[in-house]
Amino acid sequence: MNAPRPPTEQEKFGRHRPLTDRDAHEINRVEELSYDLKIHEIIAAEVVAIAPDAPLSDALDLLRLHRISGLPVVDEENLVGIISVEDILRALQNGEIHLPVKNYMSADPVSVRASDSIVEAIKIFTETGLGRLPVLNENKRLIGIITKGDITRGILRAVQHDYQEEEVRRYRASHLFEDIVSDRTTLVLRYAIQAGDFTHGGNASANIKRALLRLGANPQLARRCGIAAYEAEMNLIIHTAKGGVLKLEVESNEIVISAADDGPGIEDIQKVLQPGYSTASDQIRAMGFGAGMGLVNIQRTVDAMELKSAPGKGSKLIMRIAMSADDKKGAL
Repeated sequence: MNAPRPPTEQEKFGRHRPLTDRDAHEINRVEELSYDLKIHEIIAAEVVAIAPDAPLSDALDLLRLHRISGLPVVDEENLVGIISVEDILRALQNGEIHLPVKNYMSADPVSVRASDSIVEAIKIFTETGLGRLPVLNENKRLIGIITKGDITRGILRAVQHDYQEEEVRRYRASHLFEDIVSDRTTLVLRYAIQAGDFTHGGNASANIKRALLRLGANPQLARRCGIAAYEAEMNLIIHTAKGGVLKLEVESNEIVISAADDGPGIEDIQKVLQPGYSTASDQIRAMGFGAGMGLVNIQRTVDAMELKSAPGKGSKLIMRIAMSADDKKGAL
């Protein structure tokens, strides 16, 4: 008797599988592209149009020839309407395919500008239910037509281009040390952190995580380093008067993250290591920071942590994460 096969992902979760980190990233990137991509970047260069006095039969021939579902109607370079397959079907049903296009076209069509983000076209498609929109340049002259399919294809091309560029960056990073011969090779990333700069808080730790992934670290190792670096970065922003330096050093068998400042120092190190203890001001706490769990979270994440400080001599936090063979590949 054959053993039952394990259920597929589709059978386990139905149509809705769990959302992965990569899925979330791709969704976020699609949203970004909706604002970043301009309409003129995704429309076809060729414009197929028809005059208002042309017979509907000519419009039908153009739709068949170009395999499209609608035509802009142009009179002396001015957009005056849109004629669609649905309009021509009505004319055929009424036995009026010989009449001019202007008798069945939709006059004063909704249009978009070539310089608009494609999100503007998406909004209009959603609000109106239209299937195509004329695209005008800065002189209000017709330069093309955009459809929902154009938007989908444009975003897919852009995502594919992003993916290819990222693969190239990863390849270059993972071969960074390939031709270097030395007894000891260390990669050092250094970031200057400004006190009170909550606007850019988390940027350095995000850059560290991204760099490690491109260098070939597995996602779990990169995530651990990202968490430790983030907590250290926020400590410099919250608890120092002048900020400090966040540094990452990649050695052959370990990663060392350090955060140093030349502030007033810490009188009682054991006290600041207690969960919930914080010297953050009420204003900082009101912003959602300074809960006193930063160092605790770091201790849970790294393999070793050392905090050096003395009154009037600043502080230095050193965090170490060991790397096993499973933790690294490529350059790491």
